[in-house]
Amino acid sequence: MTDIPARLAALREPAPTHLVPEVLERLGLADRYVTRPSALGPVFVAFTNFGVSRVDLAGDPERFAAAYRQRFGREVVAAVALPPRLAAAVDRALGEGRTRGVPVDRAGLSEFQAAVLHLAASIPPGEVRPYGWVAREIGRPGSDRAVGNALAANPVPLVVPCHRVVRADGRFGRYSLGADANKRLLLEAEGLEVEEYEALAGRGVRYLGSDTTGIYCHPTCRHARRITAKHRVEFCSSAEAARAGYRPCRDCRPAAA
Repeated sequence: MTDIPARLAALREPAPTHLVPEVLERLGLADRYVTRPSALGPVFVAFTNFGVSRVDLAGDPERFAAAYRQRFGREVVAAVALPPRLAAAVDRALGEGRTRGVPVDRAGLSEFQAAVLHLAASIPPGEVRPYGWVAREIGRPGSDRAVGNALAANPVPLVVPCHRVVRADGRFGRYSLGADANKRLLLEAEGLEVEEYEALAGRGVRYLGSDTTGIYCHPTCRHARRITAKHRVEFCSSAEAARAGYRPCRDCRPAAA
């Protein structure tokens, strides 16, 4: 005779732990994550079918999963690897700072947040732009504080380089991924001459012009870096540059700051 109570007790036994992530993933109820190297050390990179959804400094996996669940309302489980094309894009971003073209899952972002992150991703490695520049470029002049809040809540730092957006006075400001010094470390790794940039900011210099071309740029623009000392002109504002007869660079678009 079948021992019915024993069978019922067996049904109450928890399923093998490895089955839970597999079932959630197959049902589309869980996102996935991997650990990848970066200039700040190992990071967790979570992803969905739409792209990268979260980047954070690697630590306790359970804490990461809990924070992910709280933010997105979905489970996240460890994966063996990223899909090949996504892996190539993520590794370019984390290893070389080449952030353009990395697919990002924008679920849960407002239209404003998405616009801010999209523009931040277009800033070249080793260059910085002020919050006001971002605000004007997305058609929302004067929304500097809102831009700062959107970048502070960036779910995918490093992939969307919010470390390349700085204060209006040229100071680097706070950073969402770990210590504030990480922002400086990342920019140095991308080739920015941090001490030189900070010296300019300390003197109130916001733009650099070339007296041979009559064009002015943000100090970190690749064109500004090629201006030799004897032809370099310093400006404290775009209005000052305009009064001197200088035109804004078409690449870094300083008139928008």
